[in-house]
Amino acid sequence: MTYWHQLDGAQVLQQLETDANCGLSHEEASRRLQQHGLNELMEQPPKSLWQMLWEQLTATAVLVLIAGAAISAFLGDLKDTTAILAIVGFNAILGISQEQRAEQAFAALKKLTVSKVKVCRDGRWQELAATQLVPGDIVMLEAGELVPADSRVLKSFNLRVREAAFTGESESSEKLADPVQGEDLSLGDHHSMVFMGTVVTTGRGQAVVTETGMNTQLGKITRDIQTVATEPTPLQNRLEQLGRKLAIATLVLVAIIFVLGLLRGESLHMMILTALSVAVAVIPEGLPAVVTIALAIGSQRMLNHQALIRRLPAVETLGSVTVICSDKTGTLTENRMTVVTLEGASQRLDLKELLPSTTQSMGQKFLTADRAPFSDWSLPILLLTGAALCNDALLSNFNEATPSEALGDPTEIALIVAAAYLGLHKGELEKQYPRIAEVPFDSDRKRMTTIHQRVEDPQSWVLEKIQLKTQNSKLKTPFSTPYIAFTKGAVTNLLEVASQVWTPEGIEPLDAEWLERIQCSNDELAQTGMRVLGIAFRLLEAIPSEGNGKAIEQDLVFVGFVGMRDPARAEVAGAVQLCQRAGIRPVMITGDHPLMAQHIAKELGIATNSGLLTGKDLNQLSLQELEEKVETVAVYARVSPQQKLKIVQALQNKGHIVAMTGDGINDAPALRKADIGLAMGIAGTDVAKEAADMVLLDDNFATIVAAVEEGRVIYDNIRKFIKYSMTGNASGVWIMLLAPLLAMPLPLLPLQILWINLLADGLLAIALSVEPAEQETMRRPPYRPDENIFGRGVARDILWVGLLVGLAVLLLGYKLWAATQVTWQTMVFVTLALSRMSLALAMRSERDSLFTIGLTTNIPMLVAVVLTFCLQIAVVYVPWLQELFHTQALSTPQLCLSLAVSTIGFWAIELEKWVLRRFGDSNRRSNCVAVTNNL
Repeated sequence: MTYWHQLDGAQVLQQLETDANCGLSHEEASRRLQQHGLNELMEQPPKSLWQMLWEQLTATAVLVLIAGAAISAFLGDLKDTTAILAIVGFNAILGISQEQRAEQAFAALKKLTVSKVKVCRDGRWQELAATQLVPGDIVMLEAGELVPADSRVLKSFNLRVREAAFTGESESSEKLADPVQGEDLSLGDHHSMVFMGTVVTTGRGQAVVTETGMNTQLGKITRDIQTVATEPTPLQNRLEQLGRKLAIATLVLVAIIFVLGLLRGESLHMMILTALSVAVAVIPEGLPAVVTIALAIGSQRMLNHQALIRRLPAVETLGSVTVICSDKTGTLTENRMTVVTLEGASQRLDLKELLPSTTQSMGQKFLTADRAPFSDWSLPILLLTGAALCNDALLSNFNEATPSEALGDPTEIALIVAAAYLGLHKGELEKQYPRIAEVPFDSDRKRMTTIHQRVEDPQSWVLEKIQLKTQNSKLKTPFSTPYIAFTKGAVTNLLEVASQVWTPEGIEPLDAEWLERIQCSNDELAQTGMRVLGIAFRLLEAIPSEGNGKAIEQDLVFVGFVGMRDPARAEVAGAVQLCQRAGIRPVMITGDHPLMAQHIAKELGIATNSGLLTGKDLNQLSLQELEEKVETVAVYARVSPQQKLKIVQALQNKGHIVAMTGDGINDAPALRKADIGLAMGIAGTDVAKEAADMVLLDDNFATIVAAVEEGRVIYDNIRKFIKYSMTGNASGVWIMLLAPLLAMPLPLLPLQILWINLLADGLLAIALSVEPAEQETMRRPPYRPDENIFGRGVARDILWVGLLVGLAVLLLGYKLWAATQVTWQTMVFVTLALSRMSLALAMRSERDSLFTIGLTTNIPMLVAVVLTFCLQIAVVYVPWLQELFHTQALSTPQLCLSLAVSTIGFWAIELEKWVLRRFGDSNRRSNCVAVTNNL
């Protein structure tokens, strides 16, 4: 057994037959992938066919049917026994196919949750799925990411990892490249190793993969605890409670029908089967399957809109969102940062026309006299050198870079691209100024510092050009110290730790006059919608022994700032308007400058007034005071992740359902606290994605709005199914309950009841679950997620429409029975079955007429209606099915009469919708306005 933590880096690389600079070749990586397998944990195998069949056969409603078949067999009625078992088998096949479809959909979604990792192969850095890692791969570790595999640390820059899952220690562990000596050390003492599934909290580093998949420490634990249970969603829990209540009501109804039948003179055998059939018919046993299918299909449709659902309850809650708290960069804007302005003391350089397009070759020199906009190039050299060195973006090619060939934060990529256009290539700069220490960026300081060592040959330093340009500098020997620290970050935060300012004439004290001039220039750029980053440096004779930000980030020389433009996404303005029409208030929460945030918010229509709070304002407000302001504030700027949590709490305390975006490791608490946590798929850290309910694969605000609409559609479709299923069931119950009062024989036989239930809760129900969005879906206020499932007229329609259809069918049967027509029972059977089809068509929309939305807007429904109609006709006219279901062939007039009566429920619902459109619109519009104003 190899103890990787005890070996030095060179020995580890030798044993793994890899190279720290070039990594593995693609051919060798492919060979090792075949040898070691994918880097993933073994999961419990999917349910077997037999397991799914067992679950189907042990469902409550099915057990009732099996009991009925057993009773029928005991009484010697083999024909009914066979028919009931055939229906049980058909229902099981339908249920298994639905479950397999849902499992396949969820499996496809799960594959997309695999994290990405930066890997060096064939000497080029690239992003790969973590599952493709093999032992010997060289990987980059950065704050906010999950460690993708057990690895030996090769380079560490303040690298700290939270290993609580293995060690129980809440404090992050420092990771070093030095070997660790000692026997029988706990994992917490393996300071040269990082383990799969742990979280990088600060710093960055490089490591070589030593173990993957089930050979990792996490894999060994996984072998011992292969228990992954699927939790029901809140909606499914509510429906389960509904099922229990229905079961109690069913027992009462069944008892009544059973007693009335016996009093009417029916046989005990017949009434037992009838009671069991009615019990099955009352309970919508297809409901759990329909909910699962609706959620699975909805998740797939969201994926088509670039929204990846990680937790199913998010699908339900999305439709009830009242506030969307969105970050600015990349979500409301394109996250296509381009450096357009360099500014320092009394100098401004506009790069928009100077720089070539990104399609041209890079490395062109703009330092020649005929291209220079002014004679002194010390400012752009110093600014962009600092911006390129104090930068964690990786280049897939050492000396050349375009945005598509760089890996990292879009802002940092923009900086190294701008530097490269001026001939300042990051790769060459890092040769001249190798990084030896750093203080990583954090959301509190809003700055990052790197320390670089001067190489022995001073002529290779690009900063010597600045020395030639600044002979009158007040520094006797500018940039001649062994070390230099570069700091970049928010201008305001840099000025807090700067004491001097760079000017063409030399370095001057940063007095009140300079502070005012710099702040005015910063505000001027921010007001035009630019993102502004400041650059500062500090010359060091030695590295401070403390090595922390406070020791290093002091007495800085402020150089200037870089202005970058990130245009608003073209589709976001329309999405914002759609939100507002839907009663959802968009709110911008960003760490950027207030003026820039306000500029973008007004451009997109998010802010129409001056409602803005900064992080500084939030620090001075208690939670109760913030609650009084959240209804009017649309923009929060210079906000820390901790303050995001406070904003979410205030909104929730005011009764809002909050969706919150986040990308950083510190955003995780706010993402968990929000009703819907939305992680950025491109810019987001692994920790943020793990904490989120949904991942935006394109980091686009419009994707959030599309997902909210899909959430509303899914919930609406589930309500439609409940309304449709229980209305149809109610009509059958009314028939069976009232027939004895008219001294009629049983109007429906047990098999006929079961057949209708099978058709209705099968194909037709599934077709309803995929109904597309209605016109009003995003033109109404959101509904509360805890609203009664029978609210907004569902219970009313179940009662009155179910009674109307039941009475119509029963009266038809009564007249035919009274006229001694032998086909009366078949006509009741056919009419009731056809009524389920007309109900399904009518209930496709809660407001719009079927004649408006058209038959072809839901092709699955059209296919289901045609297919179920053909099956029902077959039961009536195919001889062996006639014998099985005790039906008789109907004449054309009789079939037309049954078809006409079956549409009574359809016309009743269409009339109700017409009344709603005609007389309910004015009240509805006023209610929507009132609710929206309250939001």
